Amino acid sequence: MSNMVYCRGCGKQIDESDSFCPHCGTAQKVMNTNVNPNVYSGDNVNMNPNVGGMSQKRLAAALFAFFLGGFGIHKFYLGQVGMGILYLLFCWTGIPFIVGFIEGIIYICMSDADFTTKYGR
Repeated sequence: MSNMVYCRGCGKQIDESDSFCPHCGTAQKVMNTNVNPNVYSGDNVNMNPNVGGMSQKRLAAALFAFFLGGFGIHKFYLGQVGMGILYLLFCWTGIPFIVGFIEGIIYICMSDADFTTKYGR
């Protein structure tokens, strides 16, 4: 039996050989033992799908909701095409802008697990 470690995203125990957490899907840091840490490789790529503790999809949906929510862009991004069209049809009233702003706040306040459950991957 392998050693257990804690997930970087949700904090639950997972097997140390897991590349992704089976609970939240967060990529786990993989150490390459063949790399000399004193040599600069030139790769400065963030392989973690979380940005400041927030998944990139949730962050993008929140930003779309804040800035383009009145046109329903965040709904199209989340795959809710019908709601996106509804937002577009009523954008002239201003109501979708208010609702989009509120939804942006909701996206920021909900956890990644809740967001994934509600809106999928």
